[in-house]
Amino acid sequence: MKTAKNITFYLTLSLGTLLIVVTLLSLIYNVRFWYLKVLDFPRVQVLISLIVLLIIFAVLNNRWKSLSYLFLAGMISSIALQAHFIFPYTTLAGKTVESLTPAEAENSQTFSLLVANVWMKNEQVADFLEMVHNADPDIVLAMEINQWWSQQLTALQEMYPHRVVYPMDNTYGIALYSKLPLRDTEVKFLNHKEVPSIHTQVKVSGNVSFVLHAMHPVPPKPSKYPDNIGEKAVSLLKVGKMVQQRQLPTVVAGDFNDVAWSKTSRLFGTESKLGDIRIGRGLYNSFDATSLIMRWPLDHIYVSNEFKVVIIQRLPKFGSDHFPIYVKLALTE
Repeated sequence: MKTAKNITFYLTLSLGTLLIVVTLLSLIYNVRFWYLKVLDFPRVQVLISLIVLLIIFAVLNNRWKSLSYLFLAGMISSIALQAHFIFPYTTLAGKTVESLTPAEAENSQTFSLLVANVWMKNEQVADFLEMVHNADPDIVLAMEINQWWSQQLTALQEMYPHRVVYPMDNTYGIALYSKLPLRDTEVKFLNHKEVPSIHTQVKVSGNVSFVLHAMHPVPPKPSKYPDNIGEKAVSLLKVGKMVQQRQLPTVVAGDFNDVAWSKTSRLFGTESKLGDIRIGRGLYNSFDATSLIMRWPLDHIYVSNEFKVVIIQRLPKFGSDHFPIYVKLALTE
């Protein structure tokens, strides 16, 4: 019994020390090393692990000496640092984008947007189409569209007469299906010549329009497809500079391949002056739908101050490694 207690105690010390180091390394930005950048992702998992290990340590430790207090200080500091990043994405924090109830939104111009990474190798098209039919969004943004997916999604054409479809076989194909008219539409390659993004005006009604930037930047980890190893997140920050010159209400949406609390995401929000609709509402983890534990928010919707949130939902999975995110927005100014 005593041996098991000692093993548990020293294992707790080892794991706790490792997580303290991980927390400190996660604060290092602007580095070329992808394995440091990805430490930004599992902050919730690290926070929970730190709290559990701290409780075990407090229960098992019976010799409070200087090293014990040093370990305790490291654990508490790491918990505080991890919580600092996550707190804005809880319901305890204030919202950066205000809310409207459905009743309050009746006198506003509203539209709904569905953001879904379909996962190129996923073949459950019927489940995806059923999900779109049930949610009935005004706009569908689908990512990882290859030629096969493009052909399968022709079933959406009757419901969504306005569309931009740019299939690719490298997981960066992108498609936009809209019930609302599109104009001045461009497909741009902001950083990689094989990674398209869609930029368009969307007419809600009458003279009311907004600009939509639909993106799927590459991740900061090795891939057989395009990646951002050793590079900055250029494409997202380029869109941030574009938004600075905006003359219309603006929405930026897509799978950013980055968590909401990363330095790049926060810098984008600051420079573009757009609000993350998650802040003050919850994590709405959209990846990885195939795991019960390792999940984080990768699919994002940022809006300018003319918008208010009526509904935000994470919809059920449909065979992809991403959950779809549905939002109903109101244009109030």
